[in-house]
Amino acid sequence: MKRLRLILGDQLNASHSWFRERSDEVIYLVAEMRQETDYVVHHIQKVCAFFHAMSRFASALEQAGHHVIHLTLDETAQDTDLIALLTRVIKHNDIGAFEYQLPDEWRLRQQLASFDLVPCRAYSTEHFLLEDSEISDFFSPKQHRTMEFFYREMRKRYHVLMAEKGKPEGGKWNLDKENRHSFKRNEGEAIPDPLLFSHDVGVIRERLERHGVSTLGQMDEYLLWPTSRGESRELLDYFCRYLLPQFGRFQDAMLAGYPNQWSVYHSRLSFSLNSKMLSPLEVIQVALDHYQASNVEGSDIAPISLAQIEGFVRQIMGWREYVRGIYWANMPAYQEKNALDAQRDLPAYYWNGDTQMHCMRQAIGQSLEYAYAHHIQRLMITGNFALLTGIAPAQVEAWYLGIYIDAIEWVEMPNTRGMALYADGGIMATKPYAAGGNYINKMSNYCKTCHYDVKQRTGDNACPFNVLYWHFMERHQHKFACHPRTAMPYRNWDNMDPALKHEILATAEGYLARLDTL
Repeated sequence: MKRLRLILGDQLNASHSWFRERSDEVIYLVAEMRQETDYVVHHIQKVCAFFHAMSRFASALEQAGHHVIHLTLDETAQDTDLIALLTRVIKHNDIGAFEYQLPDEWRLRQQLASFDLVPCRAYSTEHFLLEDSEISDFFSPKQHRTMEFFYREMRKRYHVLMAEKGKPEGGKWNLDKENRHSFKRNEGEAIPDPLLFSHDVGVIRERLERHGVSTLGQMDEYLLWPTSRGESRELLDYFCRYLLPQFGRFQDAMLAGYPNQWSVYHSRLSFSLNSKMLSPLEVIQVALDHYQASNVEGSDIAPISLAQIEGFVRQIMGWREYVRGIYWANMPAYQEKNALDAQRDLPAYYWNGDTQMHCMRQAIGQSLEYAYAHHIQRLMITGNFALLTGIAPAQVEAWYLGIYIDAIEWVEMPNTRGMALYADGGIMATKPYAAGGNYINKMSNYCKTCHYDVKQRTGDNACPFNVLYWHFMERHQHKFACHPRTAMPYRNWDNMDPALKHEILATAEGYLARLDTL
């Protein structure tokens, strides 16, 4: 009996146990689909990267002796959705059973669960550190779970950076205080060149144009992202050798006007991880190996401190697994949450970067150019602005999901609706991550050349983040005035001169009235 096995674009895991079996009765299906290009408008680099990686993965499977059906948009144009495609392929190839790996997105998992043309079986993706069946042991619907304690449990489970008797290496679980510096004192520091690749994806671009696929953003002649496991490993090794020694120190820093400002010391491994070309445990182990080797006398690797490696492990073992737990514990209700009743439309400059706010122009312009921005640019610039101005969560999510090469709903939605927008009412974050211009000025050099003055809170030249911050706090006072983590800003607000408060709110109202022109 022939079996059809579906491989989605984010299931490019060459180490999956499926591939230990070679049989003429097993057919693998890898397919480009309009269903996946069209559910939001994606960045041109994102679509090209996924399609190129899928093509290379299909070729690698064929070279390894597997029977593969690889379909491009040319071959799937007739199929209205994934179910229609599966029905056609199964009937045409006389398939008796269908197998798939559990999708990481709710919409796809529900879609495949409804398919019953032939007997079906679902498998684990064998990728995450926390199995699907374990998520309910750690996360409960509608309940906050502190990431820090989840992270500690994962460290213990996998014995990562642990000393004896369940104690963390170095005596502390969290070394953030030693990290998160800005470039204020190191503005002239030479940042290592990022490792870039050079893929000719002209055929894919022509195909997208031929089928009328709408995309956003820019791309030069060649695609710079890794699209194979080998390239992903190369990028991982490069990060560990040249960037990890300073990763934690500058992980929150933002910089404009300098070479390599867009990538700084970040790994840019998220696309390789989220497409499963790399596994999280593999990434952690390679980083740990470099950390240990760098501290051996005579090593040719720059010393990596405990603070740097801990900061990186926290992102992979803690944060990445945590947001996935939040997603699956709370779906599908999570996608409808709007605790702050945010209703405004997303300003046009999110799509073109045409704004006088230098920080927004930098973060958005970089995103359009590279399909990438690091976590602070996403959270504290574009996300913070959407929070302060009350942009509808669904519109913000569609933007984040489309513009970033690593954006898949399970990781994008909690980071957007939960962390950036506080739309989930505190399931994820203990307080809204609202901030004025001072934070941006502290962590970047963006404010130096901005049209607006970060030191001003009133008038036409006032930093929009400053006045919108207080407007946000004022209009949500009933929710947060008694919150222990936001009590101090409210005390400052209450002690402010009434006339100044009136001016700040009036300036904010003026900005909100002409939001598209800021």
